[in-house]
Amino acid sequence: MSQPDYEIRYIELKTGYNDDGPAWIGKVKLSKTSNTVYFNDHAFKKYQGINSNFYDVETGESYWISGVKKNSEDRYWAGKGKVMIDKKITDDYLAVTGAKELNLHVFEVVEIEDSFPIERIRTLENLSR
Repeated sequence: MSQPDYEIRYIELKTGYNDDGPAWIGKVKLSKTSNTVYFNDHAFKKYQGINSNFYDVETGESYWISGVKKNSEDRYWAGKGKVMIDKKITDDYLAVTGAKELNLHVFEVVEIEDSFPIERIRTLENLSR
């Protein structure tokens, strides 16, 4: 069985929010160095902020991106709001967490487009050099 060409990550918008920004669990693609994360037609570069660890290359907004937690408590304990989870990876997420089903008080199942703007971001970065 081959490894998938994607990973599952927790992504939360921090700009303009405390710990209750929009949040997703979905498929991402990583650059070779893992310093860039591609998700839902966005590209995020790694950096070290106060409450964030990535920024959107095109908008500059801050995000928290991490692997999913086995205890399903991906959102910060003081945070609130449902986490949107990609319908296509719910079985993978349940396998990682060992849960039998999703807690629909915590999650909202949505369809997230598999759009990874690798070439667009490479072109943008090459233009800015």
